[in-house]
Formats: sequence, structure tokens, C-alpha cells
Amino acid sequence: MREKQPILQMSGIYKEFPGVKALSGVNFRLFPGEVHALMGENGAGKSTLIKVLTGVYSIDQGTVELDQRKITVHSPLEAQQAGISTVYQEVNLCPNLTVAENIYIGREPRRFGRILWKEMNRGAEHLLRERLNLDIDVTQPLQYYSVAVQQLIAIARALNISAKVLILDEPTSSLDQGEVRQLFTIMNKLKNEGLAILFVTHFLDQVYEISDRITILRSGEFVGEYLASELSRIDLVSKMIGKELHLLEEMPKGTDADALKAGGEKVLNAAGLGRRGAIEPFDLDIREGEIVGLAGLLGSGRTEMARLVFGADRADQGKLSFAGINGVVQSPRQAIDNGIAFCSENRKTEGIIDDLSIRENMILALQATQGWFKTISRKRQDEIAEEYIKALNINPPNPDQLIRNLSGGNQQKVLLARWLLTEPRLLILDEPTRGIDIGAKAEIQKLVLTLAQKGMSVLFISSELEEVLRVSNRIAVLRDRHKVKEMSGEEMSQQNVMQAIAGG
Repeated sequence: MREKQPILQMSGIYKEFPGVKALSGVNFRLFPGEVHALMGENGAGKSTLIKVLTGVYSIDQGTVELDQRKITVHSPLEAQQAGISTVYQEVNLCPNLTVAENIYIGREPRRFGRILWKEMNRGAEHLLRERLNLDIDVTQPLQYYSVAVQQLIAIARALNISAKVLILDEPTSSLDQGEVRQLFTIMNKLKNEGLAILFVTHFLDQVYEISDRITILRSGEFVGEYLASELSRIDLVSKMIGKELHLLEEMPKGTDADALKAGGEKVLNAAGLGRRGAIEPFDLDIREGEIVGLAGLLGSGRTEMARLVFGADRADQGKLSFAGINGVVQSPRQAIDNGIAFCSENRKTEGIIDDLSIRENMILALQATQGWFKTISRKRQDEIAEEYIKALNINPPNPDQLIRNLSGGNQQKVLLARWLLTEPRLLILDEPTRGIDIGAKAEIQKLVLTLAQKGMSVLFISSELEEVLRVSNRIAVLRDRHKVKEMSGEEMSQQNVMQAIAGG
């Protein structure tokens, strides 16, 4: 019996950006009649690999073969013409055009230069009904239909241009359970017809429900390709997270978490707090001087939980009280006024102001709390900057240096200083050490421990499990937008946390 050949094979793929090796020797195979999950944490290289495959980025080194023929694509249009189509999380169709127009856009049936509307509408209806079991009015604008239906229409467009490879990039992130079932039914039907499907998701349960094969990337490198039936959930999580034990051993231990002041006054209480489509209802308490860590894979709901606590997103279920008072955190401004600070994971887009100096970035939150008509004097700004540059070891120690010229670790320290100036009772840190060197990481971890010793409460989010275990008094574990477990004391081991993340 002849061995099944991959319809797509990527070999030794390298892609480098200034100062960053995004992909380093990555291999990937896609077989016809299979759903192949591409897995990896944030920064693993999944998006870069897809962009290389679809011609958004050029390849520095390596080869791509489609149907055993080497191909080079320079744009998404060329990829589409070769038979590689992508449906993104954010549907990239035209909401003001009809369903039929979206399916046929750029390839409308014509005679003497005029579009044959009836023929196009009949073709769209037939395609949706026969291939996707979808019976809708194709003459209605796309915007009249749900996100789930819009994604099916995007898939129909890919099928209509004879795609050999269908890439589904986070297609279920905005869908409810019923819509996910509908999409999976369609995926299984297309798989049985011989289509090769590359499936990117962060939902573990969905990976094991729909996937035949799994490829794992970590830090831009190829970890391995596995049959889904032969890779346990705990092994998948372990391979995605990885371990850098030699780096951990080099890190100073800081203060023992057992010595932290946990068990003081309850600062925050969330009861059944949730937001449809973002995170399922959860309970969470944080006490004075306590560090509560949030553990989970990318997309598990950690950031969504933090944004509800800070009032950046409005909860539509449950209640939240801070310092024993209900209803005082319904917006970021109210959160700041009541002593909650939030250091976002997106320091480039939601943190630093590129064109401002270290000093100017540092005093922003404090100035906002005082009101813009009570300007902080330049003398006081200089005193603040000098104090925190010294306390946090910010380098270079020049308060007038533009923040964009600092390293990632030093930018993060400036953002920490910004929020510490507001003297918060609760500090929310979302990935405070992402993308910074090991020395800066250790400094920030020690700072967090010191702040807790002085009575500040901290909600600490990190993709690095060792880091969460290192600083936390308690850990809440999230999986697929649910808080699934809470643990403390001796129960807080790497094995137990990973098992809770893996579930199943």
C-alpha cells in the first residue's frame, strides 16, 4: 500500500526580523483529508508561519512544496491562486456586499462585461447548501448574519476558488458552543471530501475533538509533529510551555512566598463575575499583601478576567466588590480612583507613549488622578523620576530619554513606576516580564514580592508557569475561558497546575 503523501510540506523554514528570530528551522506537513492543529504559546511562531505560507512574509531560508511541487508565493493573492486559502478570526469580507457578492468577489460571472446576477446568486445558494449545509438568502448583505455564518461564507469563498489547503486561524474564538458544533460538522464534512485543513486555536478541548494531527512550535522552533490520538493533554501542555531550568537556577530566589503576608483583610471579591463571549462566571478573592497568580495557556481567559476586575470590560454577570464596597469598579477611572492599577501585557500599544520621555511616561497616571488642571510641577516630576529610576534601577538613568529608546525590561520598569506612583491597594500585572532578559525578569519578580510584603495585593499573570509558582500565594487555573481550579500551599506544584490546565 502506497504511503499517504502530504499535500503541503514546509521544510527548514527560517524567518528573521531585526533582532528577532521568528522562525528557526521549522518543519510542517499537511495531509489531505486531515485537520492539523498548529499549537504554541504567544510568540511561538504560529502567525509568522502562516504569513510565510500565504505570502505576507518572504522566507529567508527553506522550501515550501504543494502537491510535491516547490512553490514560492509573494502575496496572499498568489497563495490563493495556488490553492491556499485563509479564514481569519476577524472575517475579512465586505459587510456591505451581499453574501453572493462576497463569495464571488473578483470572479463574478459576466457576459459582455455585465455581471450575471441570477447565475451568481444560484451558484452561491448551491455552494452553501451542498457543501456547507447552509440555507440562507444570499441576496442579503453579509452584515445581517452572525459571525459564525460569516465564517462559513468565508469558507465557501475558499471552496469556490478550489482551495487545496484551508487555513482556519482562531475561527472559534468569537463563537458560542452551538456555533462551534456547526463549524466542526462542516470541517468534518470537508475533511471527508479530502480537503487539508490547518486549524489554529488555543482551546485544548477543541483540539482533541476535531484534530487528527498536531504540530507544536515553541519560541520560533519546531518541537514536533504528533498524531492527536498518541499525544496526551499533559504532554501537549508540557511541550508547549517548555522548561528553561538552567535560567531558573540562575535567578535569585527573592523572598520565599510562604513568608508573604497573606490572610489579611479581603481587598477584592468577585462572585459569579463574567462576560458573555469573553469569560465564564468565576469567583475570586484577593487579600491584603497576597499575590494571586493566574495560570493558563494563551486564550484561557486570564487577561479577560483581569480586564473585568479593572473595569476595562463591563461584566454582564455577577458582582464585584472592592474594599467591601459593591459597584465601585465599573470603569478604569473608577478602578484607579479606588486604588486599582493595571499594567497591561501590551506595553507597546496600551502602555508606553513612544514620543514621551521616561519622566513624562512615569507621571501620566498620577497626573490623571489629580486632574489635568492640577499640573504636577516640573520640579516634582524630576524628583519622582529620580526616585523611581534609582529604586527600580532603570537604565539609562536619564529622565529625559525617550522611552522608545529603552530596552523592553526598562520600559516595563517605567510602566511599573507609573502605577506605583498612584499607591494602589491592588496591582494587576499582566505578563510583566514578557520579552525581557533574565536579569530584568528577576528584578521585577523581586519587586513584586517586596510590594506584597509591604501590604500591596497583586494579581499576577504570566505564561511562564515557573514564574507564577515562584511568586504566588495562591494560583487560579484557567482553561478555555473557565476558572477550573484554585490551589495553594503544597498543592501548588508544576505537575498539578499543568494537569489542571490540560484537563480531560
